[in-house]
Amino acid sequence: MDRAVIATATNQLKLERIELDPPGPQEVGLRIEASGVCRSDLHVLETGWAHRYPVLLGHEAAAVVEVLGEGVKGLSVGDRVICGWRSPCGRCRACLRGDPRHCRRPPGPGERVRLADGRPLSQMLQLGTFSTRTVVHSSAVVPYPAALPPEQACLIGCCMATGIGSVQNTARLDKGARVGVIGCGAVGLSVVQGARLSGAAEIHAIDVDEKRAERALLFGATHTDRGEDLEAVFDVVGNPETLELGLELLGRGGSLVSIGLPLPGAMATIDLERFFDRRLRILVSHGGDHLPAEDFPRYAALALAGEINLAGLVTKTIGLEYVESAFDDMRAGLGIRSVVLGF
Repeated sequence: MDRAVIATATNQLKLERIELDPPGPQEVGLRIEASGVCRSDLHVLETGWAHRYPVLLGHEAAAVVEVLGEGVKGLSVGDRVICGWRSPCGRCRACLRGDPRHCRRPPGPGERVRLADGRPLSQMLQLGTFSTRTVVHSSAVVPYPAALPPEQACLIGCCMATGIGSVQNTARLDKGARVGVIGCGAVGLSVVQGARLSGAAEIHAIDVDEKRAERALLFGATHTDRGEDLEAVFDVVGNPETLELGLELLGRGGSLVSIGLPLPGAMATIDLERFFDRRLRILVSHGGDHLPAEDFPRYAALALAGEINLAGLVTKTIGLEYVESAFDDMRAGLGIRSVVLGF
């Protein structure tokens, strides 16, 4: 029987035994090798966001394909893959108009995972990777090069794809732009790297913790002050104060890119006259609007070429039994990314 980290109710976390059914048509069974502990997992634990308890947490993972369901093509048993939670469905309005980056209905597996007592589990973003094994839709996995360690490869699946994608896909940042990044955790540092790759002239790292802002200099930030009259500001925190700060820092015609998940009921105040007069824009980044099949191989190649720094984001590797302590570190602002390796 397999083990998994389960959110049984709001702020209730348990390490449980689980059972898995074989994968159905177009599904694959995976053995998890590494899974990053992301703030989105903490958000689900604390709010239940978009999920039904009990929830098998985890969504930022590297894995090995163990079983192929009927009709799966392009994958083989033994493939090392990155899990992706934004694979397009191919059938919704956005997909049918040729805009799969804005698909909001990624395909998921059937109810294949359950607790030992038979209760079915919902899977975090239709993946559920804080577990020794899981079952996902075959479109949700993308092979990656064996030269990339799994504790680095897993970060491509969420924080790196969200960060770089927010710059390149959502904001479509122009070369030479002056930008600000509010929040210098794993996603924020990935935004910094995306801005550097896109040729930003200035990258202002902004964080209430000065040491975290200074750390961003190692990933490509050029300043640790707030800047002014910026062309784009990326709000990786997602609370009312950071959104209002982001709008304040923008110059005429600037864009605020909202990345961080807001708490339920959060409300921000906007000076509409000033907003209108300065022709500002607010864009929402849904995971960087990434396409796993297209973007993951490119990010892996950039990592192997030394163009992006994945290793520097991993500050701790842990076993499944220490996920709760990783959440405590996250709440306290300690480290960058904890990655589960001890399965």
